Amino acid sequence: LHSQNQLTPRGKFFWNMLIPDIGKFLPMKTMLGPKYDDKVPEENRFHPSMLSQYLKSLKVKMGLLVDLTNTTRFYDRNEIEKEGVKYVKLQCKGWALCFIEMCSVFLSSPTGVHCTHGFNRTGFLICAYLVEKLDWSVEAAVAAFAQARAPGIYKGDYLKELFRRYGDVEDAPAAPALPEWCFDDDDGDQDDDGNVIGHESQSGPSSSESAPGKRRKERLKFGAIFVEGVTVKGVTQVTTQPKLAEIQRKCQEFAEWEKSGFPGAQPVSMDRRNLRFLEQNPYKVSWKADGTRYMMLINGKNEVHMIDRDNSVFHIANLEFPFRKDLRVHLANTLLDGEMIIDKVNGQPVPRYLIYDIIKFNGQPVGQCDFNIRLLCIEKEIISPRMEKMKTGQIDKTKEPFSVRNKPFFDIHAARKLLEGSFTSQVSHEVDGLIFQPCGKYKAGRCDDILKWKPPSLNSVDFLTVARETLWLRDDSTDLKQYDNKIIECSFNNNTWVFMRQRVDKSFPNSYDTAMAVCNSIKYPVTKENLYEFLDRCALGAQGQNRKRPSDPDTELMPPPAPKRPNRAAP
Repeated sequence: LHSQNQLTPRGKFFWNMLIPDIGKFLPMKTMLGPKYDDKVPEENRFHPSMLSQYLKSLKVKMGLLVDLTNTTRFYDRNEIEKEGVKYVKLQCKGWALCFIEMCSVFLSSPTGVHCTHGFNRTGFLICAYLVEKLDWSVEAAVAAFAQARAPGIYKGDYLKELFRRYGDVEDAPAAPALPEWCFDDDDGDQDDDGNVIGHESQSGPSSSESAPGKRRKERLKFGAIFVEGVTVKGVTQVTTQPKLAEIQRKCQEFAEWEKSGFPGAQPVSMDRRNLRFLEQNPYKVSWKADGTRYMMLINGKNEVHMIDRDNSVFHIANLEFPFRKDLRVHLANTLLDGEMIIDKVNGQPVPRYLIYDIIKFNGQPVGQCDFNIRLLCIEKEIISPRMEKMKTGQIDKTKEPFSVRNKPFFDIHAARKLLEGSFTSQVSHEVDGLIFQPCGKYKAGRCDDILKWKPPSLNSVDFLTVARETLWLRDDSTDLKQYDNKIIECSFNNNTWVFMRQRVDKSFPNSYDTAMAVCNSIKYPVTKENLYEFLDRCALGAQGQNRKRPSDPDTELMPPPAPKRPNRAAP
């Protein structure tokens, strides 16, 4: 015989509608038919008829109800269907895919979803839909569900599986405290899956659809912008399959990136803790340009593509990369990393691609080499052959969509000159900090060894904006409603987040770990003076270890190319 607690799910039988911003989902706890009235206090009862009456009071017409429980005994489905609502019960493997496809059809009208208590399976599937179909980040989806139906998904294995499928499992947040009703009586209650509350499910959400090492499908962002504010000729977005997937996958394989999404190395903010890395390992430094990140895949003549941080792909026409040993042959199987910057030349914007790393050269894994060798490879194998063909008129740079240059790196003791010397006045684009690059091999994804330094006032976090009807009491007149569901970059000044700009090159906010790293650098900043003092100490230590320091960092600095002359095309 079942105990009373096993027959009826415990807790108040409340339900609530998600905020409109998250979609037309109605997450709820399961209803119980009148036959359970003797076991449920009157204030906690939730009959199917009560759902119907409540929806009518709101003038809401529900089109679909998805039942995720593992039983049919809680209520009579006919009570739902007689109101014109389609009832679907999901008890099959692969229910995530079934749920997403069903909701894609029915979500023109509100869709009700419930498991037993309305938290774990319900939250998992709603979050999966938001990520798959509405291009939410998994962090934003989980947070929004938790806000709408506190405490949200409270089982750690569900959270980990969501992040395994749609992000990085290491970024999965800790499970929140259990709801109060979990502790009302003894410990014998069951959760959404029929497992004892307080213990991780032995089965959990099936990961068969996303086994370790298997990439989830890539998103397609239509209308992606290539370099905001400037029209670049000869650049078109690639949206057709299988071409798009082939380019994305080749970049990931070249970078040895086993997940989905953009495979480029991602720096972290410098703070007082990781500042010490500069004296523990060899590093190079360069200026941090306020540009847009792109990897470049060169795979033959007229097969040059650039990939942005959203993993959107752009075809670049009329851009040639000859093979140094035979200038008649075009490079292939080559992957570069760099950034697009906009130089101001005679008052006119001139787009340029600055190459600062190389992962694959003609099929050779140069990304495994020392960084100094990679810099030499860029100059010798990428830039020099182009210059040779330009000298003989075989490449007409006036017909190219943008110029291509290598970005120089210097000994770390040149940092002061990069920020304060005449060097900054020779750069035709904004410099907003420094990049400290380790001399080891290329690492895809977040790399805790690549350090970006900014003045504390310029440290920023990329947020997903969700506009709400809220009373704002602030002096800033920026209308944030226009950025609803957009990514915005904010700095932190005077104990307040300050809007800087919209990030049209990104569809996802910073991960929790990235945001916290930035916040840590804001709370415990490395000022310019701190940085200089530390580098001076490194120089003294290096002298003690017979490491030569340039007598004057200016002797190592290579100035940027001279500005464009009025009667010549921009290089």
